[in-house]
Amino acid sequence: MTNSVPWRPVDGGVALVARVTPNAGATRIEGIETRDDGSAVLRIRVSVPPDKGKANKAVVALLAEALGVSKSAISITAGETARQKTVHIAGNAEAIGLRLSRL
Repeated sequence: MTNSVPWRPVDGGVALVARVTPNAGATRIEGIETRDDGSAVLRIRVSVPPDKGKANKAVVALLAEALGVSKSAISITAGETARQKTVHIAGNAEAIGLRLSRL
């Protein structure tokens, strides 16, 4: 089964699956990527190293700015030390999904 988007509505917001590359040349959202298993992830690059949560903080800040939500509305719920992370974005799921589709 193929997921065309890397997010789904959950209680209180949206769960987003992201593939994060730390130590990148620039901090940016690259878009949706379909993995070999058919699942979709949002590719994110951050210029900071994965040292003491710095990369995770950069991901939260980047998503907050891109989606127009506060940093406190975003939390990493799975994969804190892995490249693939599940991110919870609190708020109206439909509105957040629309903003994510525009990235």
